[in-house]
Amino acid sequence: MAIKIKKISIKNESEYIDILKRAKGDISEAFDVVIPILKDVEKNGDEAIRRYTEKFDKLSLDQFKFNTKDLEANIPEDWKEALEKAKSNIRQFHASQLKTKSEINVSGNRLGIKYTPVESVAVYAPGGKALYPSSVLMGAIPAKIAGVKNVSLITPPSKEGGLNPVLLYAAQIAGVDTIYTIGGAQGIAGLAYGTKTITRAEFIVGPGNRYVTAAKSYLAGVGQIGIESPAGPSEVLIIADNTANPMWVACDMLSQAEHGEDSVAILVTDSEELAKQVDLELQKALKERPKRKEMKERAIDDNSYILIFPNIEEAIDFSNLYAPEHLEIITKDFEKHFESIIHAGSVFLGPFSPVAMGDYISGTNHVLPTAGGSRIYSSLGVDTFLKRVTYQEIRRDSLKELYPYVKILSEIEGLDEEHGTSVYVRTL
Repeated sequence: MAIKIKKISIKNESEYIDILKRAKGDISEAFDVVIPILKDVEKNGDEAIRRYTEKFDKLSLDQFKFNTKDLEANIPEDWKEALEKAKSNIRQFHASQLKTKSEINVSGNRLGIKYTPVESVAVYAPGGKALYPSSVLMGAIPAKIAGVKNVSLITPPSKEGGLNPVLLYAAQIAGVDTIYTIGGAQGIAGLAYGTKTITRAEFIVGPGNRYVTAAKSYLAGVGQIGIESPAGPSEVLIIADNTANPMWVACDMLSQAEHGEDSVAILVTDSEELAKQVDLELQKALKERPKRKEMKERAIDDNSYILIFPNIEEAIDFSNLYAPEHLEIITKDFEKHFESIIHAGSVFLGPFSPVAMGDYISGTNHVLPTAGGSRIYSSLGVDTFLKRVTYQEIRRDSLKELYPYVKILSEIEGLDEEHGTSVYVRTL
């Protein structure tokens, strides 16, 4: 098998409608498994968490809560250096997002906005196919900048029942206060409801499998927790013209494919020659770099495309319809083409900006909306953890001036007897 190559036009929706309907991380079946677990943990707390950990992780945990400051992370110095550099860049970029109080005078009244952080946030770090210390930094650092008092890390226990040292180190430098070595839906439930051991979190962020995603989505849907956005498979869309290096493009597509079998990599171009060359480079790379080969092959064969449009403008139009998680623009006029982009989680401009830079080190956040979610959601940031509180001080002269309008509006809504009166009595 090989990647699917199609010549299409934005004018013929039937040619690409199925591509736009890519999997949104179908978790409907997972709800049947997850909801009973959530209700069990809500009712039985720590006992239920231990029971599910034995069932799913084959481990009996005496302790699963740890104070980050009480632990020592023994990892190589060069690992520490890399994580520290990533922390520095992430902190510098996100510090610029911090919002301050603002005020304005409207009809003689003082109106304003102030921002207050949520009280507690948990960052979920998977422990399955790959470890993601970078996700710990991406989740915890913006929360701390926002002023969140209590930031915890939740991650499945290692095979020995402990905590992976690289995750521990990432948690320590990111400012995480508490670590829970539990995973899956039972861990999410423990954080959402709180138990004797677990302090309740108001907001939970971070990637996870379909059961973690189902648990987060359900609990957010019933108003129990806040989440960044519903999560689906990782994806990249690359807009490229004949100036792009085909080997580099293939590398970037495969960097998404190695996240998992359900990952998506799409090249949209106006160059048939580039399409052919990228196809060859994909085949070559899969032979030369066999690590996770089966996973990468399935992602490329089953979910990925090379789409050839009549021109780059149509490729951009398709990208805006697709609303990708990651978008690379590798064209001669990438700045000009970026101006036309309206929907994307994070954009990587020019030939020297692979997605992997944003994943690890550039400083932008890699927790992004997937499966078209960038049409309505943004990347994780400081404002994710800030609540906007509006306030007003109504001046007496203005109150008198505006009362006639309040009287009419309250009468229209049938609320004049109390709404209208509450204003009227202040005009006397």
